[in-house]
Amino acid sequence: MTIEFGDTERSLSGTLTGMIASIRGDTITLRQLMVQIGEQGFLLLCALLTLPFLIPVSIPGVSTVFGAAIILISLAITLNRLPWLPRRILDRQIETEKLVPTLRKGAELVSKLDRFVRPRLHGLTQGALMNRFNGLMIMAGGVLLMFPLGLIPLSNTLPAIAILLLSLGIIQRDGLMVAAGYLFLVATTIYFTILAYAAFAAGQGLSTFFIS
Repeated sequence: MTIEFGDTERSLSGTLTGMIASIRGDTITLRQLMVQIGEQGFLLLCALLTLPFLIPVSIPGVSTVFGAAIILISLAITLNRLPWLPRRILDRQIETEKLVPTLRKGAELVSKLDRFVRPRLHGLTQGALMNRFNGLMIMAGGVLLMFPLGLIPLSNTLPAIAILLLSLGIIQRDGLMVAAGYLFLVATTIYFTILAYAAFAAGQGLSTFFIS
C-alpha cells in the first residue's frame, strides 16, 4: 500500500503540544505514540522521535529504539510503502516521567522553527526521485543516531537535528529546511570521523607506550 505525505496546515509545534498533552499513565509505547500522532503521518513521527535528543538529557535505550524506528519509517518512505515495525520496538515501555518533560522542551525548540518554515525550493521536496533520496537521507540520520556514543556531546543531537529538519522540510515543502538537514548530516559524518580518528590515535599511542 502506497503512502502520501500532503502539506500540513497546522504547525508542527502545535501538533506536538496537543499530542504531548494527551499522554497518560506511567509508561507509554511507541505504538501508542503512533496512534496519538494522528493523521499528519509518519514524517511527523520521525520529527517527534528526534525531540528527546535536542536537549542534553539522556534517556537510557531511547536512541536505539527511536533510531531503529526512524530507519524503518524512512525505508518505507523510500519505497513508498506503509512501514512495518517489529513488536519489540512498538511495545517497548518508556517512562513518561522522563519522556514528557523532554518532549515538552523539544516542542518549545521546534516552535522557534515554525516562523521560518514555508514552501520554497520545491525541487528538493517534490517528485518520486527526491522523495526516495530524502528517505535515504533520513535513514542515514537514523543510522548515525543509533551509534553507541550517547555520552559524547552532540553525538545524538547532530543527527537528530538533521532528521528533524528533513522531516519538517518535507512535510511543509520547505526545500531550504531540507538542504539544512543535508548539511547537518555532513557535519555529523565529519564529527564522527574526527571522533573515530581520535580514538584510533589514542589506541596507537597506548600500544606504543606499553610496547616501549
